[in-house]
Amino acid sequence: MVYFKDISYMLSHVFFMAFIYLFLPHRHSRLKTFSICFGAFTVLNLLNYVKLQLFPDSSLCYFFTDIIQILTAQSTGLLISRKRNSQVLFIGLSASNYVIVGSITASILYIFTDNFLLSLGGNLLTHILTLLVLDYKIGNIFHKLAERDIGKSWWELCLIPVLFFCCFSCLAFFPYTLYEYHENILVSIFLMITMIASYIVVLRYLDSETRQTEEYWKNVMFESYIRGLESQNYLAEQSERNLKILRHDMRHYSMMIDSLLNQGEYEEIRRLARHISMVIDENKIQRYCENLVVNTLLLRITGQAKALQIDLRLDVAIPGKPPVNQYELAMVLANLLENAVSAVKPLDAQSRRIDARIHCTAEELLIDMRNPYAAQISFDSQTGLPKSEKGGSHGLGMQSVLAFSDKLGGTLDCYCENGFFRLILYANLR
Repeated sequence: MVYFKDISYMLSHVFFMAFIYLFLPHRHSRLKTFSICFGAFTVLNLLNYVKLQLFPDSSLCYFFTDIIQILTAQSTGLLISRKRNSQVLFIGLSASNYVIVGSITASILYIFTDNFLLSLGGNLLTHILTLLVLDYKIGNIFHKLAERDIGKSWWELCLIPVLFFCCFSCLAFFPYTLYEYHENILVSIFLMITMIASYIVVLRYLDSETRQTEEYWKNVMFESYIRGLESQNYLAEQSERNLKILRHDMRHYSMMIDSLLNQGEYEEIRRLARHISMVIDENKIQRYCENLVVNTLLLRITGQAKALQIDLRLDVAIPGKPPVNQYELAMVLANLLENAVSAVKPLDAQSRRIDARIHCTAEELLIDMRNPYAAQISFDSQTGLPKSEKGGSHGLGMQSVLAFSDKLGGTLDCYCENGFFRLILYANLR
């Protein structure tokens, strides 16, 4: 019986590592990730040997080795994952519940068949089927949710796997096992089915809600883009009208220049030439970068800044086809610049200033923004982002900026210094 439990637990550890390996985005190379998982697997099996072989009758040893195994298993997920937050913990806790299904199945089969090999075969088959079903149904959702930041609700979601685990432990293992109390078998079966179904439903609902939020921000961005195009089209039409007038007046300017030449009024000719040059510059459409989408949004935002008497100083270098998604980049810039405009709007006209350096090459992306602020800024202790003025966590705009940075594997830093708020987003794109 001891050897049966030992092998059954070993299978559970194998599939636990398989779950977190498949469902978590990796921080390290495949070889290093596999090595970490194998090391944790070895530790878990050594602890099994201690509690099942060396001290099989010690409840205290069983309790403490279980605690160490839980900490080891959950730490493995945090070590191999690209991000280390509540989402990763949720996935690790969920993986513990998935593998417990195989262990309970093995126990039930052994109770009814008293066949060692058949029970282990059922254990292995249950693990494989659970892994395949969950990978097919919610594997992609796990990956997408692990990459996103949807706030502190993940800590609350972690209660779901914890409560399921406690239920399974009380029904199947403590204080009485299924071998001792057969009446819990039917309840355990229905609880396993309920758990798998609830995970699929809850995670699909979360994914649907997140996609709706993303669609909302995409619509906001496209609406902003369309307004920018309309503004750019209006400026182009206005510029064309003014240039037509200028072409019409060139005959008069030419006659004036000829007359001034005959009189030797060279200084007046220079002033007239500067006037003509100024008229041409006033009717030239501003081009901040080669990318049409970003340039259109920058034109709209600079128009807003000018109307509010904000000194917006832009240093922009973005190619026509940037190495990142141009719509996502434009949305990030729109969020950051609009936040900066809102921050400086209450200040005196002389203090309204925004410095923005936006450089994107094939190798790196740098967004460096700096502006003074009026209201006190508080930062989220987990994300390091400024909290929304409406209370609670940071706003959805900053969440989208953080998600964009995480998607590129970049860093996002925010801080206040000498009355100025500064934000730096850097991503190595190589």
